[in-house]
Formats: sequence, C-alpha cells, structure tokens
Amino acid sequence: MHEMTGKLFAALRRVDTPTICNAVEVAMRRRGFDNYTKAQMCSTPELTEPIIGFALTAHIRAKSPPAESAESIRVKRMQYYDYVAGHQRRPSVIVIEDLDADAACGAYWGEVNATLHKAFGLKGAITNGVVRDLGALPADFPILAGSVGVSHAHVRVVDIAKPVSIFGMSVTPGDLIHADQHGALVIPADLLPELPDAIDRLESAESLILDAARHAENFGFAEFKAAWQRFEDARI
Repeated sequence: MHEMTGKLFAALRRVDTPTICNAVEVAMRRRGFDNYTKAQMCSTPELTEPIIGFALTAHIRAKSPPAESAESIRVKRMQYYDYVAGHQRRPSVIVIEDLDADAACGAYWGEVNATLHKAFGLKGAITNGVVRDLGALPADFPILAGSVGVSHAHVRVVDIAKPVSIFGMSVTPGDLIHADQHGALVIPADLLPELPDAIDRLESAESLILDAARHAENFGFAEFKAAWQRFEDARI
C-alpha cells in the first residue's frame, strides 16, 4: 500500500472532495471514476477541513433485537474497540456500514463513541447510518452520516475489517478516504503518487476559464469560446 507522504497529505488537505474527484479523473486521463457516495449526507460538527485517512471498517445493525446472546454481542464490541484502538496506519478514519440501510434508525455515533474514537487517534467517521448528540460531539472529530436520529435502538457491531459499502462507495480496509460536506470518495491506490500533480494541473486548467469570466472587461460568447478552448487544451 502507498504511504501518506507530506506532499500528498498537504495536497489533499488544501482542496475539497469534489476537486479530488475531478483530479482523480485527470490522473486517470478519462472520465468515469465512480467510487464515491451517491446520496446526500449530513456532516457534523461543521467541517472546516476534509476528513482524510486510511479506512478501518465495520458493519452494524440496530433496527431489530439481536438473536445472539448478550455475551456474544459484548465480545464483538470489545473486538471492535481493540481493532480501532490498535490501528497502525495514520491518519485513520472509521467507515461503518449500517446493514439496516434505508431503514437505519439506531445511532452508533453520539457523544460517547465520537469521544472514544477521537481518543484512539482517529480523524473522523463515515457511515450510512445515524448520528445523534449534535450539541455534544467533539468539535474536532467530524462525522459524515446518512441521517440524524434520536435513539440507539438495538445497535451492535456485526463484524469488523471487512469490505463495506456506503451509498455506492465501496471501501476495503486500508483504502485512502477523502470526505467533506459534499460526501466521500476512495482514492485509487495506484493514482496516489500522481495526485498532487493532477490537482495542480486541474487548478491551472480551471483558472484559464475562471480568470477570464471573473476579470475580463468584456466577456461575451467569443471570449468564452476562446477561454473554453484554452481550458480544453490544458486538460488534454
């Protein structure tokens, strides 16, 4: 797996997730990248910078009472906390798929779990499930969730360290995640070395048309057409 270099981390921190999505396609040299969330999500607390980290993963359920014993649930819970507390790759984020999907009603994320995961050194959480305790969450532990709710219902950990899917985004443990208020994506590992330069090329190309639109004294169709051609040429 590619490691997080200083150059890469600095590049990822200074841009939003839509820019990363475009930059991945620049690095791919084609359109068609689709490993990102495809539903509106809620972010809390207010995100001032992106969530960036290597993925730890788990599945949960909450809607129905469990069929397994309380002891079995406790063992899985402790295995989960041992897993996240012992993470080796940094920065890390936790990505949790709620198997109740559209019927998700039990919040795994609230004041307690957010505070614990922050103490374990994680940089944030991404889930298709529920978050609560909005006024009591740590300000520097961002959570991107599928919905906001009231209860924890019957929430429990089902398994850990397996591939998960969050609104169409497929995540394998160890994947590098970039997320903000727009949603989340997985950066393809083979493109990581190219990404800082791809971001620079993207921003340089976009500036050709943005600068013309913002600063030209007269900006009509002819000026637009010329600027757009320069923009297209720069992206090739």
